[in-house]
Amino acid sequence: MTTQAAIPDFMSQKKLAFVGLSRFSGKFSRTAYTMLRERGYLPYPINPHTGTIDGEPCFHSFAELPEKVENALIMTPSYKTAQVVREANEAGIRRLWIQQGSESEAALRYCEVHGISVIHGQCILMYAEPVKSYHKLHRWVWRAIGKCPAESANTH
Repeated sequence: MTTQAAIPDFMSQKKLAFVGLSRFSGKFSRTAYTMLRERGYLPYPINPHTGTIDGEPCFHSFAELPEKVENALIMTPSYKTAQVVREANEAGIRRLWIQQGSESEAALRYCEVHGISVIHGQCILMYAEPVKSYHKLHRWVWRAIGKCPAESANTH
């Protein structure tokens, strides 16, 4: 379960591993990557199938990252997420955001057993300030129906 403090704690860290950045334009992971960069985040993309995406370096694993990061955003197919969570833990990353749709029971159970702070069932773009466009509407609707953690509902 996502705790009330987990979202602002995660969002306060500007450097993060970004696991699952697609090689293909038009995919949501590409939109999220671009929007996070526009908002001052430094996402280090991890994709084991390529060394560059749009001319930017892409890393094959956590071990290849040019510096230590404390957070990881996971946007992989759900059947790959548990393995990514294990690899993040082995790399010393203790705060994860598993983008909605990427969750798996095995990944969430692993986080619970290993004491890893995990956010799931939420879209990161609803919290990357300034929130714009349909993400702002999405956050407003989720707040109205009680799907956002209480503390997050107090941010604008």
